[in-house]
Amino acid sequence: MTFRGQHLALAQAYDGITRVVGGLDDTDLQRPTRCRGWLIADLLFHVLCDAQRALVALASPAEGPADVDDVSYWRAFAGGAGDAGARHAWWARRSAAAFDRPSGVVRIWTDTAPAAVRAAGAADPDGYVTTQGHVLRVPDFLATLTTEAVIHHLDLIVDLPDAPAPGAAATAVAVTTVDGLLSDDTVRPAGWDDAEYLLKAAGRLPLTERERRDLGEAAGWFPLLG
Repeated sequence: MTFRGQHLALAQAYDGITRVVGGLDDTDLQRPTRCRGWLIADLLFHVLCDAQRALVALASPAEGPADVDDVSYWRAFAGGAGDAGARHAWWARRSAAAFDRPSGVVRIWTDTAPAAVRAAGAADPDGYVTTQGHVLRVPDFLATLTTEAVIHHLDLIVDLPDAPAPGAAATAVAVTTVDGLLSDDTVRPAGWDDAEYLLKAAGRLPLTERERRDLGEAAGWFPLLG
């Protein structure tokens, strides 16, 4: 995908989250998500931290070469983050709870997400950034942000049946990432649509016995990213 395509996909991913949370009241922002222990406001705070991380990274160009790309970046997060992930989950929940009202997180998100998208559009397509201890090409960095946003969009709407799904361009980036984490010989089960594929890959939905048989050895790699 071109740099412009990656930028548009990120814009669609972040706008999709805004469309989910923008109309929710404080009660709805306390609905559950697919992320254990996190309400919608808690998970939104976590995604807000991603947008803030994007602003910092994009404003701080790094020297190349890259040590990971948009696919290999996720291998460090396969199967979850263990104790570090549990500590971050607890921190994010307490941080979100520090707002007077859950809608306070939404207000900061709606300011920060568009700013991150604008910074992404102004970045050098041939440049590099550093984040999470890695150096990535700018387009690959945008793809990692999009993939995480799409999966968390699906997490956010588990208790919101009327909420919009992630956009097609953003979803395509996330699906391409997951495809890259599988071997070339692995065939995606025919019954999975994109959303189910992403939820299975992220460990949000368990594999059935039939799916394990269909996937063969690759079933042991799931979840592919946390």
